[in-house]
Amino acid sequence: MEYEEKFFNFPKELLPKEAKEGDVLKFDITIDREETKKRRKAIEDLAKDLFAKE
Repeated sequence: MEYEEKFFNFPKELLPKEAKEGDVLKFDITIDREETKKRRKAIEDLAKDLFAKE
């Protein structure tokens, strides 16, 4: 995959089945705020357990 003058490897299985060489693809990247929140909480919980005083 090419963007400006940079090339990227992108898993073919994530592309539309009808996509072929030379097609122009559009990507819409968004932040999954709920998943981010869940992961931050999980990391904080692990850190608390790891550094908990006995």
